Amino acid sequence: MVTIPKQDLYEILGVGRKAPLDEIKRAFRSKARLLHPDNKESGDEQAFKDLAAAYEVLSDERKRSLYDRYGHDGLSGGQTGFEGFDLSGFSDLADIFNHFFGTGMGSRRSRSAAERGADLKLELTLEFTEAIFGTDKKVTVMHLERCTTCDGSGAAAGSKPVTCSTCGGQGQVQQTTATFLGHFTQVLTCPNCRGEGKRIETPCQACRGQTQLRKSREIELTVPPGIDSGVRLRIPGAGDEGRRGGPAGDVYVILKVKEHKFFQREGRTIHLKQPISFSLAALGGDIMVPSLEGETILKVPAGTQSGATITLKGLGTPYLDNPIRRGDQVVHLVVETPERLSAEEKNLFRKLAELRGEKLKVDPHEGGGQSGAGTRRKSSRSEKMSSSIIDKITDVFKPRDDSSSD
Repeated sequence: MVTIPKQDLYEILGVGRKAPLDEIKRAFRSKARLLHPDNKESGDEQAFKDLAAAYEVLSDERKRSLYDRYGHDGLSGGQTGFEGFDLSGFSDLADIFNHFFGTGMGSRRSRSAAERGADLKLELTLEFTEAIFGTDKKVTVMHLERCTTCDGSGAAAGSKPVTCSTCGGQGQVQQTTATFLGHFTQVLTCPNCRGEGKRIETPCQACRGQTQLRKSREIELTVPPGIDSGVRLRIPGAGDEGRRGGPAGDVYVILKVKEHKFFQREGRTIHLKQPISFSLAALGGDIMVPSLEGETILKVPAGTQSGATITLKGLGTPYLDNPIRRGDQVVHLVVETPERLSAEEKNLFRKLAELRGEKLKVDPHEGGGQSGAGTRRKSSRSEKMSSSIIDKITDVFKPRDDSSSD
């Protein structure tokens, strides 16, 4: 028996006299972890006993009413019984004991209670465009199903399970533990029948008495447009079959998207690196570039510098929550300098450099150097020649139809 402390019970818990039950529970849980004797830093056995007694009174509506009206005299002479105290009605106390002792005090589970099946996880690799536009896939799941040979009984043909002699068919056994608060009854799963209440003396040859077998099942999976690597799709009820009529678990499919040869994805934006010729960059023009919808025309403005970008609106990745909307495609232009030139091409570039007043070699004895952006121009006669020379260079380096990527 544990004596109700003479100190004000509300003060012990640190709450006001009008505190609601949830506040009393929070206060008890907070202090109980600090005062428990197994807490080496702040444990106090007597203080913990007083706290438990105060909580037992104030968490019970009838006892609390008596205490509020008559004080300690209303609690049957100041005594309350903890002998055989049933923790199942006080989940907070049970949590405290679980925290320190790792036991399931007060927890009860009927042996006939249905059990939900386990969830399963698998990975699925998608092509780049499948993730962009969505697709239907077939996935194979290995999950537990009821054994059809014994119809889930686990017993061989001509036999049946027998009542467990350890628990008498209850699936549970009781264990009493003596603590400083009194004797506590702990309900445990029967170790002989593992909570089933019955034992199989002649097990089924197919499932070996387990009542279930792991089997392969093919399932249709719809992948929505705009999906990306790391996204998890759920297939309800495709996991392990439940026991005792319980629901089946789910299957979670983790997606992985392959990289593309040309495209790079950044959220809903598609990036493409596109080489262009020197003449196209200088004069501007049209070029065919790949997109998620196939090849499309890209207009390159005159004077384009290497590294410039052009945005193609609405040719990116669909929004996952609204597939009608799409991001953009960004084309990154890279001006390619020809590495090998024919004699004719070299002469054309030399003439162009001459027309622009560019020096290809520098005499260290002369002041100044190549004029760069502010080059000097030749006489009007040279200027008249420039257009015909540029036309020839354009002819040599103009984009060919087969230069674009698939």
